[in-house]
Amino acid sequence: MAVVREFTLPDLGEGLTGAEVVRWMVEVGEVIAVDQPVVEVETAKAVVEVPCPYGGVVTARFGEVGQEVPVGAPLVTVAVAAAPGAAAPAAEPERPLVGYGVAESRRAGRRRVLPGGAPAAAPVAQAPAAPAVPVAPVAPVVPVVPAGPVPAAPAVLAVISPLVRRLAREHGVDLAGVPGSGPDGLITRRDVERAIAAAAAPGPVAVPRGTEPDGELVPLRGLRRTVAEKLTRSHREIPAATCWVDADATELMALRAQLNAVPGPKVSVLALLARICLAGLERFPELNSSVEGEAVRRHSAVHLGFAAQGQRGLVVPVVRDARRLSTERLSEELARLTEAARVGTLGPAELTGGTFTLNNYGVFGVDGSTPILNHPEAAMLGVGRIAPKPWVHEGELAVRRVTQLSFTFDHRVCDGGTAGGFLRFVADCVERPGTLLRGL
Repeated sequence: MAVVREFTLPDLGEGLTGAEVVRWMVEVGEVIAVDQPVVEVETAKAVVEVPCPYGGVVTARFGEVGQEVPVGAPLVTVAVAAAPGAAAPAAEPERPLVGYGVAESRRAGRRRVLPGGAPAAAPVAQAPAAPAVPVAPVAPVVPVVPAGPVPAAPAVLAVISPLVRRLAREHGVDLAGVPGSGPDGLITRRDVERAIAAAAAPGPVAVPRGTEPDGELVPLRGLRRTVAEKLTRSHREIPAATCWVDADATELMALRAQLNAVPGPKVSVLALLARICLAGLERFPELNSSVEGEAVRRHSAVHLGFAAQGQRGLVVPVVRDARRLSTERLSEELARLTEAARVGTLGPAELTGGTFTLNNYGVFGVDGSTPILNHPEAAMLGVGRIAPKPWVHEGELAVRRVTQLSFTFDHRVCDGGTAGGFLRFVADCVERPGTLLRGL
């Protein structure tokens, strides 16, 4: 005897209302273990695997690849085997998830229920028909049929993008008949669009001049949509102001060269700038805060976020309790998170909870910027490229390594005097990094 359990999309702890299905990791009729990942979903910042707290036979899946599933909506139903002779247990709350992590390679060794046969591993009661018709399931329950020849598995289509699959599905295009123009025969969006055009208009069709579509309409989805929503909210809700100053970074670069001349871990420029920011927040703690309703919350710890470019776009990894780290350890953690952002392995816990952001847009070769605050944070320091420029040094014109520092702040948490004091302190430390020793 078995009872069918429904597993819903849990709250992944990011304040989201839903997540987009990227890849199903199980099939209907497959035997799964407790806490086995069943689906990859794309949240605001990362692609994560969601484990199911039930073990048994998958009887239905809900949500197609590329479709957004709301938190609390069903993902899968599982036929869970009951103890021999025991009555079907009453419905019970889902077990807490063991955890979820960044998507890795697809799990191997999964067991499947084959038509006319038993599972390949430990026996599990055959799944009965679902007691109620699921709401828009992706695939019906696989029935058990008399023994016979097992049909060959369908060929694996060379399609990676869920957007390509959805485009083909919406226009009734059979991907098996679409030749791929990408590497190793990969089917691209343009291949599907050609197939759609060929089906709709077998012969050449004259298009009146001036009626051609003006470019491609790209929907805001996944990370891009989340970033757009967050920046729009920040721009709408926060009365932000920006001040800036040029600073002579020649001595800072000389200090970095001295530190890296001795054996040991190398110290990056970003780590030195982060150390300066942390010292500035010690002097101006009101900037390490956020507005909550009619009050300002001043955070006791500095969780330092920094902008990094990854495979899925711009992300803001967070260094937890940054003030507790030495400069060398801070440099190592910044390097680790930067690499994780580059390859797309950052987890949700590494992308949330920041209290202050350091934005080094100088890596893109630009001098200045007026960034939008990372809601709900109250301040962000931006650093432009460090480049040789003519500069008056000790009363004489010289070529020095100069950078532009910009500071954007929430005018509700402080006035211009506080913001200017912080920025001036940072600029002085960039020009004379030895002044940091006074506070040690």
